[in-house]
Amino acid sequence: MVRAGRNGYLFDRFKELSIVALGWAGVGSEGDLSDKAALCSKLKDFYPEATEQSIFVAASQLVRFAHELQVGDRVVTYDPRARIYQCGIIKGPCEYHPNADEPTELTNRRMVEWGREKARDDLSLPARNSLGATLTLFFISSSISSELWSERSLTPSNDFVTEKDSEATFDPSAIELSELADEKIKDRIVRLDEYSMQELVAGLLRAMGYKTIVSARGPDRGKDIVASPDGFGFQAPRIVVEVKHRPRERMGPQEIRSFLGGRKPHESGLYVSTGGFTREAYYEAERSNVPLTLLDFEELVRAVLSAYASFDESARKLIPLTPIYWPL
Repeated sequence: MVRAGRNGYLFDRFKELSIVALGWAGVGSEGDLSDKAALCSKLKDFYPEATEQSIFVAASQLVRFAHELQVGDRVVTYDPRARIYQCGIIKGPCEYHPNADEPTELTNRRMVEWGREKARDDLSLPARNSLGATLTLFFISSSISSELWSERSLTPSNDFVTEKDSEATFDPSAIELSELADEKIKDRIVRLDEYSMQELVAGLLRAMGYKTIVSARGPDRGKDIVASPDGFGFQAPRIVVEVKHRPRERMGPQEIRSFLGGRKPHESGLYVSTGGFTREAYYEAERSNVPLTLLDFEELVRAVLSAYASFDESARKLIPLTPIYWPL
């Protein structure tokens, strides 16, 4: 597994460039990735506030990326927006690509031939738990690999096992625990049916101070929820909401145009899609004359967590959560 940056923000770049990549600011070239002790020293100079453990883990991952991964090995990265694992085969050695216009995480690259995709929801619970590890780079067991790959995989993989070194007992930061928690929460939300999802979005809007009307089951005539200060839509803002609970399907421009076609000048639109949106859908929303917000799965989870303290009992029952405290 090579994660595509925090919250998968580099996933599209990994696919476009046919690469996986790893990098830290302050690491100058391939030569820096040969001596772990020297690399630790260099990282410590560049990040004086970092703990020794975090420096050691960063150095270990960089050295592994450069020297332990081999051409022909299977590699996986993850898109948390679409909840898709992208599987491929490493096709080249580690190469250094300094570019001031690119994130530092793209500095050290390996060429990849991307193959099949696997939805997170198609995996067993042990596989989802294993792949939810917080490390940027880690080896995947053969049993989990067999779930990710079909019988028609491109080449057999090396059978890696997790090393029993300090990385195995890595103490995650609060940020990394938060990312892991987000994925677990999405696992729970994705199991909701379409009507429960509408109720969850309505609960979110109520937590934000609106009163809501949820459409009855059946044809919704282009609106699943109407939210407004008075609950009837007489007072502004009147927000019309469409909820699409299709985790494996991104909404395109046609769906956006269809939704906008039923809107009136005094209305605002909110389109929620757990499968996300295509680039063209965002273009369509930007040039709309009606104020329209597109909310994908990542943004929905962030909004839910931000407003959860104000959720009413009916909304909390849909996704029961408990707060935790973590030392900084």
